[in-house]
Amino acid sequence: MKDKIRTFLDSDLLEKYLMGGTTLEESLQVERYIAMHPEVRETYNELQENLETFAKMHALKAPEGLKVKILNTIKAQDSGRRKFRRFAVAASFIAFLFAGASFFFWDQNRNLKEENTIVNNKIMTLEADMKQQLEDVRNQFIVLNNPQTRKYMVNGNKKARELKAVAYINPVKKLSYINVRNLPNLPENQCYQMWAEVNGQMVNLGIIDKADDKDKLRALPYAEDAVSYITIEPKGGNETPTVQNIVANINY
Repeated sequence: MKDKIRTFLDSDLLEKYLMGGTTLEESLQVERYIAMHPEVRETYNELQENLETFAKMHALKAPEGLKVKILNTIKAQDSGRRKFRRFAVAASFIAFLFAGASFFFWDQNRNLKEENTIVNNKIMTLEADMKQQLEDVRNQFIVLNNPQTRKYMVNGNKKARELKAVAYINPVKKLSYINVRNLPNLPENQCYQMWAEVNGQMVNLGIIDKADDKDKLRALPYAEDAVSYITIEPKGGNETPTVQNIVANINY
């Protein structure tokens, strides 16, 4: 029985259940294990608390002013439509006096529709970004709480002795993250940049800002025998890594 419980805990059913990603059959199985086994119930409660903490830490806010702009656009549309209806009634009596005004309101209505399309596109983009960020938070949650995750301490070489980082690698879920805890100071014309060598291709993972949150996790591309590097590059970053300026590497 203990082996059965351990196998269940090593799976990701609890995490999927918390995220609402289980099927009906899987949900019934999870609820049965939670009700019957105290160790499963304890793990579930702990994951639930961790998820709540993650949700608070990574709460997503809509861009400032978006709500106001949407409301203003809706009000402008309603106003334009009311004006158009009033014009239609008046035009039935004195159409020849308002030929020019008809074109004006038609043009206004068209502009409102175009603005509405732009706002809708921005909302769709925002929803996609939020979905991607939520997926990233879910993956971070799984990596940090899954017992199969391996933890590697990363130290800088002699060019950056104070550099400290922690890499989290989960070969089962095929997820990799790194938390850069400390970066030595650099001259203003230089910066730190991260890279990953995956299947013979060098991938630019972006600049590492010393001002970044020390609890921030950066996603790493997962692949067998992948290698990641941190280099010192000119301010603004480089298109290719400067090999002689590698200050840390992560093998996973």
